[in-house]
Amino acid sequence: MPRLLLTVPEAAEALAISRSKLYELLAAGLVRSVRIDGSRRVPVEALETYIAGLLDREEAADAAAS
Repeated sequence: MPRLLLTVPEAAEALAISRSKLYELLAAGLVRSVRIDGSRRVPVEALETYIAGLLDREEAADAAAS
């Protein structure tokens, strides 16, 4: 079964960004996460949602520029 939750370092690596940048995104509410016994975990689905939002914003910007 594939993993559903990633540690912050794993999620940052999956997005090809630094841990500190991911913590900024988490603090801003742009990427959702959960706490399990004091450990922060990022659902894979939250990463997919974040990426989809980035793509949507980029497409909207491209359409507005045309």
